[in-house]
Amino acid sequence: MANADELFKRPLPSSGLKRKLESPKDPTEIYKSAKVSSTNGDARRTFQASIDTNDGIEAGPELPPDSGDEEDSDEEGRFFGGGISQNTQTVLDFVNEQEEDNAKAEAIDSAWLKKTALDFEKKISKNAELRAKYDNEPQKFITSEGDLDSSIKALSILSENADLYAEFAELGCVGSLVSLLSHENTDIAIDTIEIISELIDQDVEAEPEQWDALVNALLDADLVDLLYANLSRLDEKEETDRNGVYHILEVIESLGSKAEISDKLGKHESIIPWLLARSTSKEAKISQNKQYAAEVLSILLQSSSTCRAHFTRTNGVDLYLQALSTYRKHDPEKDSEEEEFVENLFDSLACILDEPRGKAKFLEAEGIELCLILIKQNKPPLRRSALKLLDHTTSGFANSTTASCTQIIHAAGLKPLCTIFMKQRSSTDAQTTEHLLDIFLAMLNTLPSESAPRIRLLGKFIEKDYEKISRLLQLRTDYTTRLAAVDAEIALEEAQSLDRAPNTNTDLDLRGTWFSRRLDAGLFSLQTVDTILAWLVAEDDGARRMIVAGLGDKGLAGIRETLVARVEGMDSTTTTTAAAADDDDDDDEEEEKGQGEMVREILDTLIGVLV
Repeated sequence: MANADELFKRPLPSSGLKRKLESPKDPTEIYKSAKVSSTNGDARRTFQASIDTNDGIEAGPELPPDSGDEEDSDEEGRFFGGGISQNTQTVLDFVNEQEEDNAKAEAIDSAWLKKTALDFEKKISKNAELRAKYDNEPQKFITSEGDLDSSIKALSILSENADLYAEFAELGCVGSLVSLLSHENTDIAIDTIEIISELIDQDVEAEPEQWDALVNALLDADLVDLLYANLSRLDEKEETDRNGVYHILEVIESLGSKAEISDKLGKHESIIPWLLARSTSKEAKISQNKQYAAEVLSILLQSSSTCRAHFTRTNGVDLYLQALSTYRKHDPEKDSEEEEFVENLFDSLACILDEPRGKAKFLEAEGIELCLILIKQNKPPLRRSALKLLDHTTSGFANSTTASCTQIIHAAGLKPLCTIFMKQRSSTDAQTTEHLLDIFLAMLNTLPSESAPRIRLLGKFIEKDYEKISRLLQLRTDYTTRLAAVDAEIALEEAQSLDRAPNTNTDLDLRGTWFSRRLDAGLFSLQTVDTILAWLVAEDDGARRMIVAGLGDKGLAGIRETLVARVEGMDSTTTTTAAAADDDDDDDEEEEKGQGEMVREILDTLIGVLV
């Protein structure tokens, strides 16, 4: 007996994708299939080609008769007549007019939606009825399957009419659409997934309330469970099924654009584990779906603490570190799926390291040791990403932060970090320098006083005639110069803004823009450098003399001004920070709750030293 799925197999359309699927077609074959026969004058005529012989007979179509008048010789010919006769053109014009009239008559409105929805429901019912009646005779229901497939694809036009989303949900069609994800024919399920992907794509011009109305209806119809069920039954060895998995990832990515939905995905028992398993599966060459799974997981981890907790519980940190360890001896190919895949692994781990539990898992899985190995390999892209992970694992003031800083020193990480720091003099990689500064400051902030690791850190700044302090002073000069130039531009713009009528919203926008420009000019980096210098002034008399001499006439007053300004900036955001803390119920965040107070305490102490 024939199999219904085999009878119904057909290639999926590739339109409407956010990311281009790999095309299996040969461009040469496409060209050949598009060839058309030559015509002359009338589209219905064909030319009789003669055979070239040794008798001098010319081959090819017969030349048109010479009218004797070059200007009138091509009145209805191919150059001025478009290659068709007047009669043919009249027929084509009539057809075009009829198509335009039909398009105008088919208005996409509420009436159209109700008609389409009714037809859609009828197609579902008819197919279900025939399948039940002729379960073992697929040839008797295959036509209804084709009609149902066409009806599903017809819903694509809704993506251009988002104002109908709410009504579409109210009509109950969303539930019917989602139910097709469990259809026996996987091709029907895959086409349904693709349509859902088109409807909730982030590029759809829908208002938030319109998008929410559709998505909430989809979720109420158990969309997530049915998506996972299809992930389990689709076989990626088949091209159609492989494309189906891709479209499921598209749907998950779109859902993950909203934090509360990301949390729901994080609470699902299987979505995060599947993405983790797919992104770490063994493949000779990184496939599109493997890379996309890593990207989607990275997006979910960035937007949801629930997803981060699930990832950590399912041993994701260790699995991702194992995947990265394969790059200790080679770089991923530039501008490839593999390079993007590796970046997504690093981004995911960076998200995990922003929480104490993630730091502890990273430390336990020897992530610091792997990062130091990658740093020593002197491969700029991997080195920069490894430094980013060390930066994240040493951020904050949790106990796990102190443990991370201590482990970097115990793993002999100071030498490679300081070597890179000194070699960055002629480098344009400002991001690498910023990561290094953050790591040094985290160590000074968290390593216990008089402890062996702290003494080893201070020794690195003192050795070789204070060369690293000289480097810090050079960086301070660079940041100060750039910031002064931007401040001068801002002062001029601020003076000009005083001449116009006051507008609260405009003023807030301007101040936000100005602050962003100051950050780009190096404000945060200057604050970091000055805090490090203040720590060194407080810790060592020789370092203090070196820093005072390097600062010139202004002396320590310049560093003090920077720290005071930072404290004042923290005062202006105290209310916002407190409100955010009140809304946070995650136990992992309790250790970080007093971070602002600890930073303030450190800065106040250092300000008192700078006299």
